[in-house]
Order: sequence, then C-alpha cells, then structure tokens
Amino acid sequence: MIKNLTLRKNYREYLSGKIKLQTYQKICTFFLIVITTGFIGWLHEFVFTFINEGCNKWYMQGGTLLPWINLYAMGAILVIPLTYKFRSRPWLVLIISFFATGILELISGWLVYTLSGARYWDYNNQPWNFGNIGGFVCLLSASAFAIASMLLMYVWFPFCIYLARITNKRLFIILTTTLFTLIMIDMITNLVLKYSGLPTAMDFYESQGWEYR
Repeated sequence: MIKNLTLRKNYREYLSGKIKLQTYQKICTFFLIVITTGFIGWLHEFVFTFINEGCNKWYMQGGTLLPWINLYAMGAILVIPLTYKFRSRPWLVLIISFFATGILELISGWLVYTLSGARYWDYNNQPWNFGNIGGFVCLLSASAFAIASMLLMYVWFPFCIYLARITNKRLFIILTTTLFTLIMIDMITNLVLKYSGLPTAMDFYESQGWEYR
C-alpha cells in the first residue's frame, strides 16, 4: 500500500510504465478486472435490452446466478495484454482492440451456435449492421467494443491499479479473491448443470417470473 498516492500521479506512472506492482497486486488486479468488467457487461446488456424492447419491461441477462457475463471479462483480459505496451499511442490501442474484440465476438458466437445451436446475440435482426458476419459480429458492435476498450485502458484499468496500490494488502486480497472465487464457482457450476440436463441459474430466474432476451 502506498500512502499519499494521487490518481494523477498514478496515471502518469501508468502511462510512462514506471509502476511496479507486487505479485499479489498483479493477481488481485486481474481478479478485480474480471469481476468488474463482467458485471459492467451484464449491466450494459440489462439496460440495453430494456431500451431495445421498448422500455416497458426488464429482461434478465447472463447465464449465471450472479450479475456477471463472461464474454465481457474475456474481452478485457484479452485487450489488456495485447494493448498495454502501446498505451502511449491511443490510436493503435483502438485499432488493436477493434480487431481483437471483433474476432473474439465472432469466434465465441460461432462456437456457441455450432456446439449448442443457441444464439445469445444475432445482428441479422439489428439495424445498422453493416459488415455483419453471420449475425455474430458487425462493424457497429466491433466499434462499440473498441471504444469500450479505450475506456478500459485509459480509465478503468489504471484506476484498478490505483486501488491495488492504496488499499490495505489483506483487505484487497480478501475482497478480490472471495468475489472472484464466487463468480468462478457460479460459472462452472452452471456449465456443469447445463450439460448434465439439470436446472441452471436461468431456470431459477425464469421460475421467478423473469424472461430472457
């Protein structure tokens, strides 16, 4: 923990590459990124679907009991190592993020559809879907994720590093490790239940009157 560290100083050191994190800070920052980006993705889907469906009904999102979507976390942990050393050149970060997240969305959507026949998103039915490839990715979606990646690399990731540097070591380890473990247990359990033909988190929420879109 570094006392009297300001956000501005942390950001300057982040851009210049002068930050030296301890091993526990690196691991727990990774946990924090996975936790928060998955939640932000869930929140985005939750609100976007509400607006897209006419603002008259809320629809549940994600396939876990906790409010978290793994694809968004996967995107974050892909973008960070790919763009970190280029963070002093935002235009390059934007281009790399555009292709990285676009390819991730394309492959993920195609794999899920090929293996299970399910479509969790389909840009064939969306307006402004120029560059659409099989309904799995389009120019608009790749651009949106590229912009989100810029926010990740220039706002959220350096802020998570800042928290890792100013927070009490024991508290930071306990909080991030506990939440990360719960999310992983939730995700793995639901995958096992799904492929075992047993009720999953989605079945639970539907039994409580929620619908999915």
